[in-house]
Amino acid sequence: MYGESPLSTDPSLYAALVEALPDPILVVTGSERSDLTGRRFIFANTAARELLRIIADAGMLLSAVRDPAVLSVVDKALFDGADADGFYETTASQSRSLRVRARPLGLGADGTRLALLTFHDETEVRRVEKTRVDFLANASHELRTPLASLSGFIETLRGHAKDDPAAREKFLGIMQAQADRMARLIADLTSLSRIELDEHVPPRGVVDLVLLVGEVVEAAAPLGAQRGVKLDWRPCAACPVAVRGERDQIVQVVQNLLDNAIKYSPDGAAVRIELRSGLSELAAAASAEGVPRLSLVAPDPSSESYASLRVTDLGPGIARQNLPRLSERFYRVDGQKSGARSGTGLGLAIVKHIMNRHRGGLVVSSAEGEGSTFTAYFPMAGAPEAVVKAS
Repeated sequence: MYGESPLSTDPSLYAALVEALPDPILVVTGSERSDLTGRRFIFANTAARELLRIIADAGMLLSAVRDPAVLSVVDKALFDGADADGFYETTASQSRSLRVRARPLGLGADGTRLALLTFHDETEVRRVEKTRVDFLANASHELRTPLASLSGFIETLRGHAKDDPAAREKFLGIMQAQADRMARLIADLTSLSRIELDEHVPPRGVVDLVLLVGEVVEAAAPLGAQRGVKLDWRPCAACPVAVRGERDQIVQVVQNLLDNAIKYSPDGAAVRIELRSGLSELAAAASAEGVPRLSLVAPDPSSESYASLRVTDLGPGIARQNLPRLSERFYRVDGQKSGARSGTGLGLAIVKHIMNRHRGGLVVSSAEGEGSTFTAYFPMAGAPEAVVKAS
């Protein structure tokens, strides 16, 4: 015959097991529904004591938790004999969202009612859900605006502008611009989705950053000339600069940073693009500027050296309070959402996720009226001979 389980012969193991559970657990008693002070907890595991800051082994339930939603869940289990669920939001410096469940346990030896009260942390689940809802709301809003514009102009072209060549040409040009805007948005949404899907998978390729950045700068030169902006490209002295990464995604990083710099530069200004290599983590984090500076993505401390790509513009700059939100999806600084500077609001979100995947860093330095500098840090590769040449 099989031997008895240790749990059946040593009840203390049950207590040890419950104490070790990561979810907060309390055993609650109560005798009368009208007696609020009669609801007591007679057991709380370590997680519950930490969550509710319980010191005593037993005490009034109201001394541990006063949230009406939690107390209502407890009452249903104690006095209605029914399972009950609810939510508990903590109000500490870092708020947490916990699902609360109460289950009736019958009567105790003294005739009081017993219930099991558990808490399960769903902060991250609710945060992800909120992000998804906000994302869908913002995406639908961004698509709705050009769609409404297209519908309006189509209706106009079918009406009084049908026989007006000048108006027809003007409206068709606007419609083309709105269609292009939707195409860019859809392309950015698709790109962001792909990047997020693979964000946990480190890239395996090795890229020559000097050749890659040079290619992107050359391709962006016509756009800069069209806006009257000069591109001041300063590659580092030591070539090549081999970094670990996926070439197409690094191209996206350089393109987005460069496009933003050109977009916000005044006519006749210059955008400076600098490349350095062999930086330590400490050097990457150091600041030599007197303007507000914020790390949007922290570099991976396991990397020994970095190459930095710095893109500086002489645009309107960004107020200190807006810096933390720059990499949020669809976020654009007030006053910079329309006109020639309009965009999808996804560029820096894409850059952030790519840099996360590449275990790199992203830092912004900016102040109102003083332009902006974005610096991307890429972990350097240890095998220069494996560099993938830019095509």
